[in-house]
Amino acid sequence: MAEPFTLLKTDATSRARRGELRTTHGTIQTPIFMPVGTQGAVKGAGPDELRTVGAQIILGNTYHLSIRPGLDVIRHFGGLHEFIRWNGPLLTDSGGFQVFSLAKIRQIKEEGVHFQSHLDGSPLFIGPETSMEIQAALGADIAMAFDECPPYLCGHEYAATSLARTLRWAERCRTWATANAPAGQLHFGIVQGATFADLREESARALVAMDWAGYAIGGVSVGEPVPEMMRAAEITVPFLPEDRPRYCMGLGTPPQIVELVARGLDMFDCVLPTRLARHGAAFTDEGTINVRNKQYEFEKGPIEIGCECPCCREFSLAYVRHLIRAEEILGIRLVTLHNLHYYLRLAARIRTAIEDGSFAEFRAKFAATYRERPGVKTGGEEPRILHE
Repeated sequence: MAEPFTLLKTDATSRARRGELRTTHGTIQTPIFMPVGTQGAVKGAGPDELRTVGAQIILGNTYHLSIRPGLDVIRHFGGLHEFIRWNGPLLTDSGGFQVFSLAKIRQIKEEGVHFQSHLDGSPLFIGPETSMEIQAALGADIAMAFDECPPYLCGHEYAATSLARTLRWAERCRTWATANAPAGQLHFGIVQGATFADLREESARALVAMDWAGYAIGGVSVGEPVPEMMRAAEITVPFLPEDRPRYCMGLGTPPQIVELVARGLDMFDCVLPTRLARHGAAFTDEGTINVRNKQYEFEKGPIEIGCECPCCREFSLAYVRHLIRAEEILGIRLVTLHNLHYYLRLAARIRTAIEDGSFAEFRAKFAATYRERPGVKTGGEEPRILHE
């Protein structure tokens, strides 16, 4: 059977790559941004709208979907694709991030993690085999290994103990998937190791020896400064194979994505486009803008000139500002569609730049143009939120 990932071109000035990842529900062009649909929906956007703004693949979450609506419901509908009416590729997070984000209501054991449901406190167990079984029932095109995402600034001893257990869990995930996973489902290992270069290398080498279909860099966007995010990529990528996709989990802002592509990453997910839309913040090539600002009260132009998203094609910035200030749901939806389109168009522009050999120029121009605006908080210093 042919390998699912094809490397089409590499950039001469960086580690940036252009590729294709084949899945049961379609081929994904990389680099790619993946909208987050934790509970079976990308907040504020329906499946047809996601296709309109250029989404190729979306995410779901093992922990959350197993609690609500529950696997009985999803099995009744024949899997998550049919339940949510999305006919493109799906990636499911294993629940490993919730080991970090729900630390107050979980206990880590060798067999797995015992949670108290964040909804009603009822007991929930997820271990390597359980996670893979849930992801198989969901029908994910790409299923992630179950891991522990350690907190930022943990000590080397804690990180090493956590990594050793995560690697044992990875072996159990591979064993279960080899024997039981649906035909065509791809499985990705997750490199952990906190901020320690020796542990990142150990993790990458061990996972590569297990021969996963793809590899993710986990344990980033958990409160660390941006330079630490970049360092995690820089110290991990050299140990990952060229012929497999590389996924940087939970990142990031537009400049972070451009820089991580330059460091050899192919796939990204982040809640920022939808989360910030709900606070009236919109992404543009000159940085984020606060749509609520009075300076836009009479603005006849769109959020961004030249943008072809459903919002910018039809509506003035003044009208969108009015909707946001009036707390009309339409305003949130329009900014959401704009932000998702911006991220997906950014990925498309990156792909084009790699293809035609202009990525270095694109990277330099983007860094010179994009500026964070005062009063618009875009993350980087906060943990990623997969249950927004």
